[in-house]
Amino acid sequence: MQAGKLSRVIEIHGATFAVDDFGSPLPTWTRKATLRAEIVTAEASEFIRGWGVSEETAIVFRTRFLDGITMSDRVSFDGQHFNIKGVVPIGRRRGLELRCVATEGEA
Repeated sequence: MQAGKLSRVIEIHGATFAVDDFGSPLPTWTRKATLRAEIVTAEASEFIRGWGVSEETAIVFRTRFLDGITMSDRVSFDGQHFNIKGVVPIGRRRGLELRCVATEGEA
C-alpha cells in the first residue's frame, strides 16, 4: 500500500445508544478514528423496489489496518455518512477495504 495513494481523510464513527425520556433508544455517533484512505470505486445505482425507484451510492475505501472496525460503524467522508456493508482485510493486517453505502437523511 503506497502512502501517496492514501489522499483522502475519513472518520470512523461508532454508535452508542442512549435512552430518551420516553424509553426509546437514540443512537449517538462518536468518532473512533481518523484515517487516510484511497477511494477504490464509487458508483451510483438506481433500483426498482416495492415502494418505487431508489438510488444508492456505493463506495469502497482502502486504508491501513485498524483493529475494531465493524459493520455497525459508519464512515464520514466529505460531509456525507456511509454505512459500512463489508470489512475486508488486506494481507496479514496490512490494510482494510471498507465497502460502504451512503445513508439517507441521517445526521
